[in-house]
Amino acid sequence: MRGTLTEHRINGKECTVYLPPSYSVQTKALPWVYVLDGGVLFLEQMEKLEFQFANGTLPELIFAGIKPDNRLDEYTPWPAPSLSPAFHDFGGKGSLFLEDLTNTIIPTVEDMHHMSPDPETRGLIGASLGGLFSMYAMLQKPEIFGRIGCISGSFWYEKSADYVRSAPLRQTRQRIYMSVGSREAEHKNNIQNTMVRQNRDVHESMRQKGFSHSQLCFTIEEGAVHHQEAFKRQFISALSWLYGKNRSRG
Repeated sequence: MRGTLTEHRINGKECTVYLPPSYSVQTKALPWVYVLDGGVLFLEQMEKLEFQFANGTLPELIFAGIKPDNRLDEYTPWPAPSLSPAFHDFGGKGSLFLEDLTNTIIPTVEDMHHMSPDPETRGLIGASLGGLFSMYAMLQKPEIFGRIGCISGSFWYEKSADYVRSAPLRQTRQRIYMSVGSREAEHKNNIQNTMVRQNRDVHESMRQKGFSHSQLCFTIEEGAVHHQEAFKRQFISALSWLYGKNRSRG
């Protein structure tokens, strides 16, 4: 890795910040990508990402990986009962985490680093419940996030697909990348067996809100299951579509 990593604690949250190789306060401001669940989606892929920075297929990006205290609470927008006795109920504290993220964490991180002032380039990417939260955050605060990565979004979560459908947001300047694995619903004997269908429904809801093909991408990865390795592959794909030099422009 040629870039640098720094660790911060902001309002009790651990935050891992990656600065790309040419970063300095004298260079032009670079886009920020906020990544849920800490740095798990980017830390093991920095060699691949930096190769793309170097060959120009991706612009240099700053990553901020934010580690949750309790993702079952912080990434869910309203309470719901647990699907397994091995886990506690979903706490539904997404609105509280969103306020912390937008009012404290983002301003603090961006004050410490040279960043792009354009919210259209500010990204938020998450997987699973993090994907659900990323879409929720954009619908709640479209003025804050311009590029959204929703990887294997947990839209099986009760009422979440209905929430997206009924949200008043209409077509804006956001770019949204959605993905799901074709086998994510297999061998599920609970509401999670609706995973692929609900992702399709959410994509259709966003299309009906006016988002064009150049603003909204939906990918079903053939053979992929709900697993971290698939999430990492889709993270690279999300960045390529959201920020890549060769993507179509709306």
